Amino acid sequence: MLPDIENAARESLSAVLDPAVEPEDLDLDADMTGTYGLTSLNKVLFLTEVCEATDVDLAHFTEHDLAEMRTLRSVAESLSRHTKKVA
Repeated sequence: MLPDIENAARESLSAVLDPAVEPEDLDLDADMTGTYGLTSLNKVLFLTEVCEATDVDLAHFTEHDLAEMRTLRSVAESLSRHTKKVA
């Protein structure tokens, strides 16, 4: 399920970046703030959108959890711990 979460994270981040970066061009391990200039407001918009797209409640995460989500990989891994398992 992680590739679907990664794709949702890529698409959601791409949507808030200015200048735009194509989802497939985003580096999973790049610091989103340092590399892509993600602002705190855009991080909130991005995380809200990716949580909605993956059906993960943002309430699962503390302020500390959100601050630790610095890369797309860390976002995808954090979200994957809260996705509904399909049997």
